[in-house]
Formats: sequence, C-alpha cells, structure tokens
Amino acid sequence: MAAATRQREPSDAYDLLIIGGGINGTGIARDAAGRGLSVLLAERGDLAGFTSSSSTKLIHGGLRYLEYYEFRLVREALAERERLLRLAPHVIWPLRFVLPHDEGLRPAWMLRLGLFLYDHLARLRTLPGSHGVDLRGSAYGAPLQQRLKRGFVYSDCWVEDSRLVVLNAMDARERGATVLTRTGVVSARREGDGWVATLRDERGGIERTIRAKAVVNAAGPWVSETLGGTLGINSRAAVRLIKGSHIVVKRLFEGDQAYILQQPDKRIIFAIPYERDFTLIGTTDVPYDGEPGPVSISPDETDYLCGCINRSFDTKITPADVVWSYSGVRPLYDDAAENASAVTRDYVLNVEDRSGKAAVLSVFGGKITTYRRLAEHALEKLKPYFPHLKRAWTGDAVLPGGAMKDADFDQFLAKLRAEKPFLPEETARRLARAYGTRARDIVGTAQSMADLGEAFDGGLTAAEVDYLRTEEWAVTADDILWRRSKLGLRTGAESAARLAAYLDRKAEAA
Repeated sequence: MAAATRQREPSDAYDLLIIGGGINGTGIARDAAGRGLSVLLAERGDLAGFTSSSSTKLIHGGLRYLEYYEFRLVREALAERERLLRLAPHVIWPLRFVLPHDEGLRPAWMLRLGLFLYDHLARLRTLPGSHGVDLRGSAYGAPLQQRLKRGFVYSDCWVEDSRLVVLNAMDARERGATVLTRTGVVSARREGDGWVATLRDERGGIERTIRAKAVVNAAGPWVSETLGGTLGINSRAAVRLIKGSHIVVKRLFEGDQAYILQQPDKRIIFAIPYERDFTLIGTTDVPYDGEPGPVSISPDETDYLCGCINRSFDTKITPADVVWSYSGVRPLYDDAAENASAVTRDYVLNVEDRSGKAAVLSVFGGKITTYRRLAEHALEKLKPYFPHLKRAWTGDAVLPGGAMKDADFDQFLAKLRAEKPFLPEETARRLARAYGTRARDIVGTAQSMADLGEAFDGGLTAAEVDYLRTEEWAVTADDILWRRSKLGLRTGAESAARLAAYLDRKAEAA
C-alpha cells in the first residue's frame, strides 16, 4: 500500500507541528501520534539526512561518560539499550567490545571499576557482562600489537541508525501522523492560542499554510537558527556544534568483535566490523562553527583516525586505504565545557509559551540511544497543553518489522530462507536485517530473482526500490544507497546511474 494512503489526509490544522526528521523528531512524532495527537512532521530534506545518519551506529550506555559523572545519562542509556534490542531486533543487535589496557593511559583498576559500574547501573540484564582477558592467548588479541597484553571485554549494541529513524517515521504514519519530506518550514508565528506556519515543498516550490496548537523544534544542528529565525523567539538556551567524522577501510581483523581504543589525548576510538567486508573507525570530536549543513572529513581528522589504528593494530593504514568517509554535526547542549569531548551528551528540553498557550518545545543535545525516553519526556512537558493526552506506550511496542518470535533474528532469517530458497544467502540476510518481517512485503509472491524485476548492484532489485519509494519516502539514488542501506559501498557508477534513471521514470509516471 502506498505511503500516502496510510497516513492522515493533509489538513490545515494539527495538534503538533514537528520540525525535523531526524531520530528525535520522528521519535516524538511516533509517541505523540500513538497518544492521540494529530501530528505533522516536516523535514526539508530526507529523513536522517544529516546527524542521525552520521553516528558511530551504536546503542550504548556511553562507557566514557562515567569519567564525567553522567550517571543518570548512562543508567538511562543502558536501560534503553536492552529495551530497544527487544523492540527492533532486526536493526539492533549485540556486539562484544574489546578494550585493551594501554600502559601509561587509564590504569587497569580504573577500567575494571568503570566496567563494574557499567554492568550494574542497568536494571535490565539480557546482555553478558564484562570480564578480563589475556590478549596474548586470545583471538581477541590476534590483530593487536604485542605490547597490548591485557584487556577487558564487555557488551553494547549496534544499530542501523538511519533505518531506526525511518522505522519511527513509518510507525508514526501508521498511527495517523502526516510525514512530509522535502518540505521546509519557511516561517511560523503565534496567532491566538496556537501557531500559523508556512510550509514549502522543496521540489515544486508550492507553499501551504497550516495551524498547530504547539510546535516541536527538533531541527538538530539548526535548532537555534530555527528557534530564533523561523519561529522568532529569543532564548538563552544554546547549542554547541561538534563535528564527528568516521572512515571506512577494508576489513582489518577477523571475528565479530569490535575494539575500543584509548588514545594519549584521553579520547577513545572505535574499530567496528562493518557491512561484512569493512571496518568502521571513529569518531573525532572537533568544535565546529560553520554552517550546519553537509560536512566532510578534514585531512587532519583522517590522519588522526589512521594514527589511532596504527597505535594498536599490527595492520597499518594510511589515508589511501580509506574507501569511504562520513561526517556529521552534533547539536550538543552548550554546557560551557572547555573540551569538546567533555560536552554533555545528555539532552535538554526547553519549553516556551505565551500565557500557557502556543508552546514551542526545542530539543537540545541527546544521543540516538535515548531517543525514545527523550520523546517520552518531551510529551510529559507538552501534557499541560494537551490535558487529554494518553499515557506513555512506546516502551513495549515493537517497531515496524520487529515482531519476531522471542525477538530472535536468526530464527526469523532461517524461516525467511526456507520460504524463499531462491534468495542468495547474503541478499536474504540483508533484507531480513533492513526490513525484518516486512521483507516479505518486498519479496511478495516471487519465486525467483527474476520475479523481483530489474537488478542493480549489491542484490538490490526493482521490487525493493519500489517498496522504498512507496513505503519509506525514498526519492533519490542516495536516499537508497546511503541512508536506507549502505549498498553505495558495493554499487558501481553504471548501476547507480541506472537506479537514478529508474527513479526518474517512476517519478514521471506518478
């Protein structure tokens, strides 16, 4: 069924206008729609177009945040880590991390104490705890330099970050929200007991006016600009922009484990298995004062990340080994910390109104792990303006595609492969990971790969592309190759051009 038929028909009056289609905007839209509010979410680009697709792709408590005494944030994040693992087992899965002890940096007792706290701050315990390891006699130590003799192993989770955003948007739509991508909020003003906003379709230039009782400013790096410019509100709350960059190289080590590497500057860097054949390395933390739009890694950042790997791994890398890189600007709440790495990753929700009406809630900071709780807290703050708001509900509600028996991904994958034995093993796994139970909506009644239509690189087919167009707001080849998937790593120029042409033909026929 086409996306447009599954959401509320466009209207001119809503309870809530949400500006921004990242993880916080879509999470709040989902929660609000499920509580009975009429919601319009406007995103001027693609869903997860910027910060929410540029993370280190971890659902984690934030082990290093313990050094800054952010115990509340870590406790909340650890609880959310295991909850989200149950609610989205297709796009979130457990990952074991190896933390080598590096002489001259944090002492072993400090690492052991931090991991003890990390294990015990969470009330929910479904992931294995931490333990020490002799790296000299373990496969964990095989890719590391011989000077690294001892270490620790602990648990966190991986997440397909941009897919998590899309799943929240889909669920919001299925609960009645209107989700408009490529739609900017040009201006908004208070009028009477609510807001009047002008929206513009960024593709056709058509403008429309809507009304809303309240506004949520989840514009990410543009949160201050939106508050002061689009909404015309002066506020003391401020955002601090930090650029984080990652590089991807050919696979550096065997095994499913990831590594967390201490650095002499007290930062930590992750090296994580990525898309089967690659290793993801990051992230940097660089103060940023430019425009918060598309950003790219600097040569200095690339050199830094290569140097971090070369300090610990036997295999040496240079900038020439980088097959892909990405960068994002994180909109952290400005807590006046001098060190960019020490700026709080906690979130601040700022509400401003006029005589108890026409409220605007702005989201400062936050991390992908705690997006669901952030949404709950946002709705708590908005409850005075919506006294009939229903109770919180997202803590036990699976995301689209996540309704697997016992949240068992391997069991679901085996069943899918038995149902559709013609699917190549890697294609079946990729579809199951990306779409969960909704992979069946793509494969449908097909009995062969040919039944799925035109084939593109990486196992992508016309059937999947059509699903992404109608169900997941995909418009361009980049939407599909880099945000709905990471097939861009496996797609040649000829296939990408054919995909773009296919999308153009579909758009013209619509």
